[in-house]
Amino acid sequence: MPANRLARCDAIDASEHVERASVDLAYLDPPFAVGVAFGARLGSERGVPSSRANGPVAYDDRWPSLAAYLEWLEARLRVIHTLLSPRGTMWLHLDHRAVHHAAVLCDRIFAPPGQRLGEVIWVPGNGQKARKGPGATHQTLMIYAKTSDFVWNGEDPVLREPFAKTSLAMHFKRKDAKGRLFRDRTVNGKTYRYFADEGRALGSVWSDCPSMVANTPLRKETTGYPTQKPEKLLERIVRASSGRGSLVLDPFSGSGTTLVVAAKLGRAFVGLDVGARAIATAQSRLSAAGVSFELVSARR
Repeated sequence: MPANRLARCDAIDASEHVERASVDLAYLDPPFAVGVAFGARLGSERGVPSSRANGPVAYDDRWPSLAAYLEWLEARLRVIHTLLSPRGTMWLHLDHRAVHHAAVLCDRIFAPPGQRLGEVIWVPGNGQKARKGPGATHQTLMIYAKTSDFVWNGEDPVLREPFAKTSLAMHFKRKDAKGRLFRDRTVNGKTYRYFADEGRALGSVWSDCPSMVANTPLRKETTGYPTQKPEKLLERIVRASSGRGSLVLDPFSGSGTTLVVAAKLGRAFVGLDVGARAIATAQSRLSAAGVSFELVSARR
């Protein structure tokens, strides 16, 4: 099968386009069970951006019940599990409506030797409508590994952040032969060395990838496709859980953010979506970026 492929098909048929046990990273951004149909912004008229509310439907996120949604999701999660390589990981992106129920499904599907690695809280920065009780201003990315020998590039700069100024002043007072500031810390009899210029491991709350970068017509990155995720968020995920030449799968590819980022970083990709608008948007975006790929346009 060609490495780079964009196909209109249901995620449950992903094995038609991806070889079993070949995917190092699967990023899943499925419908969230929000209960509405999402429209697309097509452009502007007389310099005024069009409204998604009046645009064509990009995808329908209405379900008879939460149970029906979870049954639909579980079937597709099981397919993705079979496609992961022994070193592969799956990132499942949801919000408060279904994430806790989905975690139960994933815990069962990724039973040993697989495992839940943890979760990332993504803060899109969009604010929250007035409501009774605390507002839901974050989304959750749950991370699962096929086995205990998974890809994790924790030393990549995108997974590091600067040490706090107080910590630098208090602890980083020694220099090595190259003049780099460092501190040694002994834990349970083992000594670890930390360098000031490398920073510390990024935590599990990501608030520096605002969604408005991908969802305002004032920014070049925006395609008009609803719920588009920013490239910065996907770059961090792709660099964390894959290497150059790895195969990245996005079975709900939407506007194609994962695919564009994967190509820029030297990864191969397969993108799938059931929606004609999603395929057209991703196709246009990939072509504009000069990315070569095979298009399978007919829905099977």
